[in-house]
Amino acid sequence: MQSIHSKISFPFSTFNPRLLKSVPNWQRLAANVVKERIKGAITMKLDVEKLSSTSNTIYIADLGCAVGPNAFDAMQDVVHFIQQKYTLQCPQSNTTLQFLVLFNDQPSNDFNTLFTSLPRERPYYAAGVPGSFHRRLFPESSIHFVHCSYALHWLSKVPEELLDKNCGAWNKGRIHYTNAPNEVVQAYASQFAKDMEEFLCARAMEIVTGGMMTIIMPGLPNEMPYSQLAASLMYDFMASTFMDMANEGLVSEDEVDSFNLPIYTPSPAEMASVVEKNGHFSIEMLELTNPASLVDGPVDIKAWVIHVRAAMEGMFIKHFSTDIIDEMFDRLTKKLFMFTDQVESGYKDRTQLLVVLIRK
Repeated sequence: MQSIHSKISFPFSTFNPRLLKSVPNWQRLAANVVKERIKGAITMKLDVEKLSSTSNTIYIADLGCAVGPNAFDAMQDVVHFIQQKYTLQCPQSNTTLQFLVLFNDQPSNDFNTLFTSLPRERPYYAAGVPGSFHRRLFPESSIHFVHCSYALHWLSKVPEELLDKNCGAWNKGRIHYTNAPNEVVQAYASQFAKDMEEFLCARAMEIVTGGMMTIIMPGLPNEMPYSQLAASLMYDFMASTFMDMANEGLVSEDEVDSFNLPIYTPSPAEMASVVEKNGHFSIEMLELTNPASLVDGPVDIKAWVIHVRAAMEGMFIKHFSTDIIDEMFDRLTKKLFMFTDQVESGYKDRTQLLVVLIRK
């Protein structure tokens, strides 16, 4: 369930962190689930001695940083783990490693908030790099470690077929591929594969040989229908709520038919396939974890909706009016409370994908 929250990577200007002040930091809790796994991967697989042999500065990129504070916590951990590995590998060294963290997000991201929020006491220097991570961002062979958390599930764009009334993938009456015809699902899957190929090719140019990349994102168990996930219920209810409002004349059906969420949740098999096809990285770890394992008790529906709204509000406002969005989220919350049993029965275990790659 808590895999719904996200550090936004498409379009970042939609993110509204003010909505999250009164609710649990689910993203950080989910990241803590894989924290020790990332530490283990760095300890076992990252050759820090070799990476630091030509320079005492380690360059780290955080892709899809949003405005913090989760990005700062993640970078603090990564730097600490790399320092520990260097001490293990080079116990007699008199060299002190330096770290430069390059925080990346779309140009529309609030970098002012990001950098005014940076911890004063931090073990790294910091810089911002605006731009889409589906393209090149850094000089060739300049990055030693890449971290990307809850960003890659956002597609670079909505698949064009979804808006073509003459195409079998026209997504009429829906805003996602949840419970949609196979043509719609395939359009989403195809766009994800294209985006991942562009992403991996760009990173292959930027990451040094032996460098590491960690990816955390929502995931789907192999062979499981997406409709079994709690997220699917949320998106279905969003669509039905908009259609209810269309029937009442509050929005038009055309407005609903022309809106689709650019979100895709891959299975481990899909992710392995795109990485292997790309050929520039070896897969050191690829597994599903339980993002809700640190959250006790039943689903907090109100907090869940707040997280979703924080992630998507700006995108909705660009397509619908502000008043409509307020009404939609109010109705959505009430509808979810009416179907609490369905929400609770949604599949929650092993819905967070952790991928660790090494540049060949």
